[in-house]
Amino acid sequence: MSRRKRHLEKRVGHRVADEVPAPPTDPGDQESGDQESGDQESGDQESGDQESQITALARSHLRYGWWLLLFFISLGVTLEALHGFKVGWYLDVSNTTRRHLWTLAHAHGTLLSMLNLVFAATLPLIPAWPTRARRLASCLLFGATVLLPVGFFLGGSFFHSGDPGLGIVLVPAGAAFLVVAVLLTALSTRR
Repeated sequence: MSRRKRHLEKRVGHRVADEVPAPPTDPGDQESGDQESGDQESGDQESGDQESQITALARSHLRYGWWLLLFFISLGVTLEALHGFKVGWYLDVSNTTRRHLWTLAHAHGTLLSMLNLVFAATLPLIPAWPTRARRLASCLLFGATVLLPVGFFLGGSFFHSGDPGLGIVLVPAGAAFLVVAVLLTALSTRR
């Protein structure tokens, strides 16, 4: 059973009668015609698979971006409320490190959430981007979106005499992930 017939049966939902091929005018035409239609079918199938992968990846970045944007905007509102109510453990001079690092967590989280939305919008515009590089850029962007804000937040949560806490070690890794993700995306636009 041909691949085309199996595909058609799946779509229709019942068995499809055998097609009677037109007689070839030249014995060589039938072989090349079968090969060309097979190549075209596999190309169409690969193209469809790639489009569905791109769509799924774009949707995950949209979902991730919008939910994290909501979270980081809420964090910003909370920080503003702490400032507005003059909460000492946030505003005291001895807590300057906490205030600065939490502000950095909010700002980087918001920016990276929006970058995920931009990445999702970019994906369908670059269909020639190799799958492996596209997935790597996606994973690195997801990682950077978590590591940078979490590193800043943890660094500000547990600080010692004005120095950030141990959580700050996540920041350089997140920054490296971000640089590579943006580089891969920029390089993909040359195709």
